Parts: sequence; C-alpha cells; structure tokens
Amino acid sequence: MEYHNPVLLHESVDGLNIVADGVYVDVTFGGGGHSKEILSRLGDHGRLFAFDQDKDALENALDDDRFVLINENFRYIKRFLRLYGVRKVDGILADFGVSSHQFDVPERGFSTRFDAALDMRMNQGDKLSAFHVVNEYDEKHLAEIFRQYGELRQAPAMAREIVHQRKTEAITTGKELKEVLSKFLGHRHENKVLAQIYQALRIEVNQELEVIKAFLLQVPELLNPKGRLSAISYHSLEDRLVKRFIRNGLFEGEPEKDIYGNVEVPLKKVGGLIVPSAAEIQQNSRARSAKLRVAEKL
Repeated sequence: MEYHNPVLLHESVDGLNIVADGVYVDVTFGGGGHSKEILSRLGDHGRLFAFDQDKDALENALDDDRFVLINENFRYIKRFLRLYGVRKVDGILADFGVSSHQFDVPERGFSTRFDAALDMRMNQGDKLSAFHVVNEYDEKHLAEIFRQYGELRQAPAMAREIVHQRKTEAITTGKELKEVLSKFLGHRHENKVLAQIYQALRIEVNQELEVIKAFLLQVPELLNPKGRLSAISYHSLEDRLVKRFIRNGLFEGEPEKDIYGNVEVPLKKVGGLIVPSAAEIQQNSRARSAKLRVAEKL
C-alpha cells in the first residue's frame, strides 16, 4: 500500500465478475494491490498474469504459484501472454496513469512538488525523456503536445518561450522549466497549469494514449465470451478513449451499419460510470479524478 494505494479496489475487481478457476490479467501491477484482491478471489486452479514496465515494481512481485509478473509494457499484452501459452482470458484490469511510487520518488521527475531532472519515464530503460522533449522538439511539435495532451490555451506561446530560452542554455530541471514558463502560470492557477504542463510532457514521453489504444484493440480478441474489462482512467483524454471503444469499438468516427442499420461492436458496457466515494477521496486524494468503466465481451 505504501508503494501504490489502489484506487476503486473492490469496485474494479467486482467488475471482473471473477470465476474461481479463471485466467485474469492486471496490466498495471504497481504495488500489487489490485492483483492481491484478484488472487484472493481465485481458486487453486485460477491464474493471474500482471504487467509492469517499471523495474521498481518487480520488488513487489507476489509469492504465489498462480501468479506471473511480466516486466513489459502492456501494449504488448497479446504477444507476451502467448509466450506463456495463453490466448484467451476471463478478465483484464487496467489502472491507467502514474503510480503513487512514481509520483513520490523525486528523481523520477513526475511530480511538480520536487525540483528534479526532467525525466518522467515509466520505463527507465527508454531513451526518450522529458529533457529530450523540452530541449529537442521543434516549436510546432511542442505546441501540439501542450495543446493536445495538456489542453493548454497558451500552448503556442509556451512552446515559443521554451525554444527561445533553450538557445542560451538547456532546460534541465523542473525548477528551470517553471522559471521559463513563469509568466504563463499566474498566481491563482499556478499549480493547475503546471500540472497540465507536466501531464502533457509525461503523456508524450510514455506515449500513454497510443499505448492505451494499442491495448484496447487487443482486448476483444483476448477475452473469452462473457469476459470482462475493468478500466480506471484519470483524465478526460484516457476516459474518452475507453468510453468510445466500449461504445462502438473505435476511437473516433462512427462504426459502419449493416443493411438493416445494425452496428456490430465487440464489447458491451456493464453498468454505468463508477467514481470513488467521498470517503475514499478523503483517504486517498489521488483517487478524486478516477473513473471506472466496465465492459463485457459479447
């Protein structure tokens, strides 16, 4: 729990509608909170596979013969499950976003609370870091990242200022980036705007939305009939992808209809949107923006 306090723990695992001898996947293992809950509901012949690309998470591996932890990005879920002879599963749980551990370790560079090197890599073996984005991306590309991933109205001006300032000296830390963009932060909304800037850089560094898309496209093929997807999102960009995919199997546009006007979709939603209770938010402030959606394979 110290590594990562799982959000919507019981609600998300309830959503999987677990059968005792089923095969399940936790694609965002982290501190293992969701995985422990899944295992507690499995019988002796049940199996759980978990994914986490962050090597720090390997220290939390569970000592259970029914459990396998795979140190890979979950965008490759189908490929790595096949290495274990698994082609179909009964449920998949995804808790998108950054773990509490990643936020709380200053040198990882995820949190605006610390003055740390511009890093933000979930997989510390990746080459692309926030430093490279800030110091090497051209102005147009930077502006697009801030606009699309940070939903920042002043994205073009921010990008222009970064490009101008880095000509003199590289921007290496969060404090330096904050100073460069200080005129855009304001006093009343400084923390909010800074969080949006960090979010934009983090999403780009880790290709988070592309990873979610690649993952979701594999879910229908992996799930057995009546198998469940339980997905927790933390901002509108993630939630929009999940919502649209569950609704019509696409991320944009509308699905084609047959000659009778019917639409064939791979999943159907189960229940409505689930959000944390006031009590959970009070206990874990990082849960406040969480949204859980559950879907079932037709």
